[in-house]
Amino acid sequence: MRYSKDHKAETHERIVKSASVRLREGGVASIGVADLMKEAGLTHGGFYAHFASRDALIDEAFVHAMDIAVRRWRKRADNAPKGKALAAIVTGYLTAQHRDDVGNGCALPALGAEVSRTSPKTRKAIAARIEQMVDTIAETMPAQTPKAARREAMGALATMMGTLILARMAGTGEFSDEVLTAGRQFVLNAEATAKVRPKKSKAATGPA
Repeated sequence: MRYSKDHKAETHERIVKSASVRLREGGVASIGVADLMKEAGLTHGGFYAHFASRDALIDEAFVHAMDIAVRRWRKRADNAPKGKALAAIVTGYLTAQHRDDVGNGCALPALGAEVSRTSPKTRKAIAARIEQMVDTIAETMPAQTPKAARREAMGALATMMGTLILARMAGTGEFSDEVLTAGRQFVLNAEATAKVRPKKSKAATGPA
């Protein structure tokens, strides 16, 4: 039976999405070609009509997972009330639901250790998505210069990622919830401090 180009593209996307979830849940070792093709209703041999190799599928699954995170953050920022974009990103990210749903969550805390096993091309693509996440946060920062905003955004991203990792390591109980709360407060308190930070006088010279 012949299938249309649209059907092939839809099947390809479905396989990548499924692989992306598995990748975040169990890492590279969890990606089995036979199981994925069975889920897609195809034979093992049909895999090579879509991907050159298992590694090629894994690379696509990595990038797909990162793209999801970028789109989510941008949507939260765009839909937030004025001045609340960072709060929307942080409070939407550091939640018990996100902590518990690894397969559909952010790729950064789930796959950080796996990135080194990808191809140079994929690592470059992942780095580009991380920069997009940094830029999304930086746009919400009240820093005095774009460079300072970018630096603060990197700190916020690192804090959020580390918080989610620690919360998952702590399980699903009260202590884990405390970790999430502490991470949210730390990032948002840092933003509040930046808003009230006095601007430097142009006439000032030397260290304060």
